[in-house]
Amino acid sequence: MNKKLTRQLLIETGLRLLDEVGLDGLTVRRLAAELGVQSPALYWHIRTKQELLDGMADAIVLAAGMGPPLDHESWQGWLARRARAYRGSLSAHRDGARVVSGASSLSAGAVELFEQELDGMVARGFTPGLALRTITTLSHYVNGVVLHEQAERGGPSDVRPGPTLLAAVRETGGPLGDDGFEHGLRAFIEGTAQALANTS
Repeated sequence: MNKKLTRQLLIETGLRLLDEVGLDGLTVRRLAAELGVQSPALYWHIRTKQELLDGMADAIVLAAGMGPPLDHESWQGWLARRARAYRGSLSAHRDGARVVSGASSLSAGAVELFEQELDGMVARGFTPGLALRTITTLSHYVNGVVLHEQAERGGPSDVRPGPTLLAAVRETGGPLGDDGFEHGLRAFIEGTAQALANTS
């Protein structure tokens, strides 16, 4: 590859390699080979593998479309939209949730957008603390769901489910998937509404 090396190119190539080989297969040496350079050339743009992963995590988070609620959007509608978009962005990359969960920092741009989100929640009646806990807890929920969805599955288990579990799986299709995610999201939003009412 003859493109000029930049931090952005490293991040974009890292994300493409992530989709091909997964987080465990992504190394600085492999990234350098993909770019047609020696590993030391990369350190002009990233100092460590963790810095590369932080940049990749930042790109995944920003791709979800951070930012405050729209002018005429309820906080409930915004949280639901934000959660679905975030899940989509994490799911768009192999091991995307692992990359974001393992990030040590996000960019100043992401932090500024997060501040705007908090401001939007406060404008809708949240205290700063409740706004912070609401957004971060929702992010943790989405991360956890996608981590589970993206986890490598082992072989069949010797444990046989009981009749109630079998009935539950037949009724719902299992805990994963869109229906399970939406159930958790509704429960979270309803609980947040109660928490907001308790602060009034």
